[in-house]
Order: sequence, then structure tokens, then C-alpha cells
Amino acid sequence: MKKFFRGAGFYLLIFLIIISVVQLFGNQTQEIRDIPFSEFYQNLKAEDVKEVKFVDRRITGTLKSTNETFTSYLPYSINEESLSSEILKQAQEKKLVVTGEPVPATPWLIEILPSLFMILIFVVIWFVFMQQSQGGGSKVMNFGKSKAKMHKGDEKVKVTFKEVAGLDEEKEELEEIVDFLKNPKKYIELGARIPKGILMVGPPGTGKTYLSKAVAGEAKVPFFSISGSDFVEMFVGVGASRVRDLFEQAKKSAPCIIFIDEIDAVGRKRGAGLGGGHDEREQTLNQLLVEMDGFGVNEGVIIMAATNRPDILDPALLRPGRFDRQVLVGSPDAKGREEILKVHARNKPLAEDVNLKVLARRTPGFTPADIENLMNEAALLTARLNEKTIKMDTIEEAITKVIAGIPKKSKVISEKERKLTAYHEAGHAVVASLLPHTDPVHQVTIIPRGRAGGFTMILPTEDKYYATKTEMEEQLVHLLGGRVAERLVLDDISTGAQNDLERVSAIARAMVTKYAMSEKLGSMAFGDSSDEVFLGRDFTTRRNYSEEVASEIDREIRRIVDEAYHMTEKLLSDNIEKLHGVAKALLKYETLDAAQFQKAFAGELDLTDDDLESSDEAKSETKEEIGQFIDETISSETVSDTPSEIKLDDESEKEV
Repeated sequence: MKKFFRGAGFYLLIFLIIISVVQLFGNQTQEIRDIPFSEFYQNLKAEDVKEVKFVDRRITGTLKSTNETFTSYLPYSINEESLSSEILKQAQEKKLVVTGEPVPATPWLIEILPSLFMILIFVVIWFVFMQQSQGGGSKVMNFGKSKAKMHKGDEKVKVTFKEVAGLDEEKEELEEIVDFLKNPKKYIELGARIPKGILMVGPPGTGKTYLSKAVAGEAKVPFFSISGSDFVEMFVGVGASRVRDLFEQAKKSAPCIIFIDEIDAVGRKRGAGLGGGHDEREQTLNQLLVEMDGFGVNEGVIIMAATNRPDILDPALLRPGRFDRQVLVGSPDAKGREEILKVHARNKPLAEDVNLKVLARRTPGFTPADIENLMNEAALLTARLNEKTIKMDTIEEAITKVIAGIPKKSKVISEKERKLTAYHEAGHAVVASLLPHTDPVHQVTIIPRGRAGGFTMILPTEDKYYATKTEMEEQLVHLLGGRVAERLVLDDISTGAQNDLERVSAIARAMVTKYAMSEKLGSMAFGDSSDEVFLGRDFTTRRNYSEEVASEIDREIRRIVDEAYHMTEKLLSDNIEKLHGVAKALLKYETLDAAQFQKAFAGELDLTDDDLESSDEAKSETKEEIGQFIDETISSETVSDTPSEIKLDDESEKEV
């Protein structure tokens, strides 16, 4: 009810009532006919006028015959003597009642009443507009007010620590903060000081904001949430004012928690751009630094922030006393992915053949956001097939769809391009199987997906946290497998290896400049290792090596790539029959899973012309045998936590 009185509807209702009253009383007045003076004079001569009233030169009267009220005006050109004599004559004979009154002076208040009424209408409209525009914290006339949303402790927040899976260590760090707010006495007795700030760092989609929501649900204290971009506006001084207002509100509600999402929008390094120290963003950062740890005391106010770019934050923001603790929220391991899958599969009807442990093994490198998207895609595919439960095959297809895109089976591809793609992908797969330190092939396909004409999917078999020089050299060989296969078999090369060559160049340059894996250049890193994106810093940064060393670096990179190319050429030349066998299998089946690829690699698949025309029954029997082989392979494989490597011919570079 209160919202109605403050809204636009209340004022509109009042306006309509006023209009209705005016119309109602206005219609009650008696209708008066306006007649010309000539007609009035004729009626006067005919003694048809019962009474007449004079107000200045305005004449108002009533007719005897019709009892009608009329009004008329005495023109200035008419002589009043004849009219006066006739009126006085009839008045003496008591045939006419004559009255009159002086011209009334209109009060000034009545004269300005229409103007006041219009001004009042505009004031009401402006007031309603201002009230409506204040919703959501974006007050029109209060630019300096904080936009933080306050969540009180008694509100029902759906997300709690029970809803967070796969982040056990991160939850322990934040549970300590929540416990301090609930039971500060046991910490104070030991002389402990709770960290003033908690900075959650990690790649996108790992659950930083989700963890903050869980803290809001568990803390039972006021929780202020705001984005880093909400501080800065086009008006100078607004950001600093909003920071002050935010901390003033927090101090009044202490103990409480302030959460700043994407703090890198306001906390970037000072002096890194083309602007000077009077930049609006820097003023906002300075005020934030003072409020977090300055002369003022913020007892009971804990700052939480999240970012995926900690390298660009100002060092003064990261020092102890401001953000005392950094919590790394990374990609979950196999156990964590399994727990996350259980959370997102809780409200979905899964078939009996779904094995979450196997799915966790199939999704290395997936973040919680990726897993949630994966289960949603599986549910959408199931609905598209008009099925009631989500099957294992559907989830497997969703994994491939999330990684590489939707299959373009309707795309018309010439036989020449199919053959080129088959040998290109076969080159990747064969080389990967021949190298001792490369992970096994999980799937090879020549069906276009997304922007890729085909891809080779490789899944790791063990946890890997570092890459050795041998493994990186073998990765170069594996990436060059497609280009070398085209050269050997087709005696030509194509543009399909663009992504492979870009990754080869990047890996080789990193080996030389970042990881010092070149014996000729010694154990020294070259170039700036930071990934600064500030224009001003790029202008002032100089490389830490000479032109002569730059030439040596280029020669070393070329040597590493050339050696990898020759090794790839030797491997495929010595195993040319395996290359032909896998390529023919791809031309026949278009997609090979792990078991099919192993049979094609070993030459166990019969790929004669008669077999190419075999019936669908024979193909289904082969698929059943492959399915049994996959189950045995999965049960014997080691669970892995490292990201999968996917070769996409025309897609951007994937992380390994």
C-alpha cells in the first residue's frame, strides 16, 4: 500500500479526480444564450424583457415569453440616450426590473490560479520521475551514493557452503572468516587478528562469485555486494564519493562483509596509462586504499574481492593490512569435478548407465561453469530426442559439443577435401600414438564442428602439473603431424594447418625465451614476462636483450621447429601403412573413438572395398564390440586432472 502512495499511480489518480470535479461543477451552470444587441433592443421595444442587469457595457436579462436567459453587449458606437429612456420608461411602469453592479476587481490569486495549476502538474510529474529513477540504487541526483546491494543476515539466501563442491580448501579459508564473525572471542583471546581483506583469484568460471554468495548465506551478517565498475562514472569525484559512502554504510552495520566483484576494474596499477595522477579511476583507487587501511578504523568490516587478473592490480592494494590473504580458486581435479557433477545432476533424471566418475575423467580442465553448461546441454539434447532420461551417450555428445561445437553433418564436402582432412587428422593421431610421452588418442573425426574441419582429441592418463622439455618437443611433433602427412601422401599442403603452425611457433618461442630450454642461449629468460595491456607501459617498456640476441633467438626457434618437422617426417615415413590404415578408417566411419582408432592403428580393421559396402548389421556388431572394449579401457585407465588437448584445424589456440 505504501508503494502505491509513492508511485505514479497515486498522483495520476488525484489528477483525474480534480478534472472530474471541475467537469462536474462546470456542467451544472445554467446555459446562457448570447444574442446581438439589435435582437435585445427589439425585444426591449416589444416589452418582452422581464428583467435586465447591467455590468459595465455587458447586458444580462431574461425574456418574458420563453423565460430564457440571454446576454448581450452594448457597442461603443450606440448612443445610450435612446436606450436609457426606453429602459427608464418601462422601469417606471414596472414592466421591467433593472439591476446593476460595479465591475468587480478579479483577485490576483484567481488570476494566477491557472498558472499555479500547470506548475503544480509539472512539479508532480518531475517528483514522480525522480522517485521512479531512484530504483536499483542509481539515484539521479545522488551520484555520490554507493550502489552496493545490502543482504541482511535474516534474509533467506539459497546458496550455502553445502552447495559448493570441489573447493574444499577454499571453503576452509572462508569458513574461518565466517566463524570469526560468529565467534570472535576465541580468536581475540589468542591475540589473533582476522584478515582485513580476502582476495579470490582464479580463471573465469571457477566459482569465485559463487563462493561469495555462499559466504553471504552462511555469515548471517549484513553483506554488501558491488561490482568494481559501479564506482567509476563520467563525473569527476563520483567514484571516491561512492567508496566513502560504502564504507560509512558498512561501519554503521558492523560487523559486516563487503564484496567487490571484478575489482580489477578499479584497482589497476597507478601510472600505467597515458593519463596522469588525476585520473578518475586512480582517485577512486586512492580512496579505496585509504578506507581499507588508513587513519580511520574499520572494526568488524571485512573486504572480499574477486578477480581473474591479479597481475594488473596495484601493489599497494595487495599488501598485508589491506588484502592480507589471497585464495586461489583454480580448476577442480577429477574428484572435485565428480562432486560438481553430482551437484548439477541432482535435479536431472539420469539413466542407469551414467557413470559420474567416467565423466569426471572425460572432462579434464573443465571449470564449474563448464560442467554446469555441460549438464544443461545434455538435458537440452535429451529433450530434443524426446527421451525421458539423460543417457551416457548423450552426455558424451554434449562434452564434444561444448569442446568443439555442433557437428555439421549436412555440410557438403568434396571427396578431395574429405581425403585431405582424413590424412591430416590421421597424421596427428598416428604421431601421437608413436610418441612415448604423448597422451593417448580419445577421438578422431573428419566431421566438421564449429569452425573446425576435423579434430583429434587427446586425453591425459595421469596428473600433470609441469611440462618437461621432452614433452614439449613431442608436442611440437604431434602438432606438425597433419602438415607432414599432407606433404607425404598428397604431395601438397593446405591452409588447414594454420592453427597447428601458430601453436608450434608459440611453444617453440616459449621454450627459448621463457623456459630457457635452449643450450646455445643458456639459462636465461628473455623479454618481459608480464602480460601488461596498458598502452602507456608498452611505450615505456624496452626488451632486455640486443638485436644480436634477437637474431639468435629466431635461429634457435627455427632449429627447434625444423628438428621437430624432420622427426615427424621420419615417424610417418616409417609408419606409412598405419597412416593409410587410419585415414581409410576415417573415410569409412568419419569418427573413430579410442577403440576403433587402436584397431585401425594396429591394422585389425578390414578396410577392403567389399567391406566398405557392408551392411548396417555388420556395422552395428562392430560398434557393440567397440563398446565393450571402451568399458574395459575406461576401467583400467588412470584418472587424470590435466586439461585435454584438442587439435582444431581452423579454430583459435587451445590451452594445454
